[in-house]
Amino acid sequence: MTPEDSGPAAAATTALTEAQMYERIVSAILDHKLPPGTKLVEDKLASAFGVSRTRIRPVLVRLANEQVVTLTPNRGATIAEPTQEEAREVFGARRLIEPTLVELFVARASDADVQRLRASAEAEETARTSGDMRRAIRLAGDFHLAIAERSGNQTLGRILRELISRTSLILMTYSSAHADEREEATACGCREHRALIDAIHLRDAPEAARRMHEHLARLESQLAFDSRPETAGDLARLLGVVG
Repeated sequence: MTPEDSGPAAAATTALTEAQMYERIVSAILDHKLPPGTKLVEDKLASAFGVSRTRIRPVLVRLANEQVVTLTPNRGATIAEPTQEEAREVFGARRLIEPTLVELFVARASDADVQRLRASAEAEETARTSGDMRRAIRLAGDFHLAIAERSGNQTLGRILRELISRTSLILMTYSSAHADEREEATACGCREHRALIDAIHLRDAPEAARRMHEHLARLESQLAFDSRPETAGDLARLLGVVG
């Protein structure tokens, strides 16, 4: 055991698994609680999760491999700050795979699956109308993941999960600075999700694929490349760790 592994943190190494720590960080990103550029100090993460620093490092490496975190020698880890080119690439990749995923969903989904998708879209719209834009954006991502999960293509589903995490960073970095424009963008997303569900309900796979492609293209068109993200707060609170 190294000196850094001793003490209270090391005594609680079984508190959370690496997978659970990974999910907490990803969830905080998807909830827009960890903006791009946030420094992830290993000591603070270890304290927040009640583990040793050596337990944190594989989690950060995994996130770095997924381009959600940037690891810099002698500087540590930070939440990735996507460039304009990377933002274009992410949306381009999503337009390539999500029309296929929704076509597969149409072929496999039961009526109950379609109803769950409709309930997800309704929850997203409720969050929007209540002014909870962060929750609305998280639910929008969940809507797309729900389609992927029932598509039957696990490989594309895993790729999409990474892309949606990166999309959340892109939206935090490049969403409009004006509240009314952000709200209208989310409202358009709700309407497009409802239209997509209508095509799915009719089992019209080509139309569903077309609407998915157009929806993603519109989201990309609304990126404001002159905006800047807000700063983060306390890591332990943002990661859902109770002291």
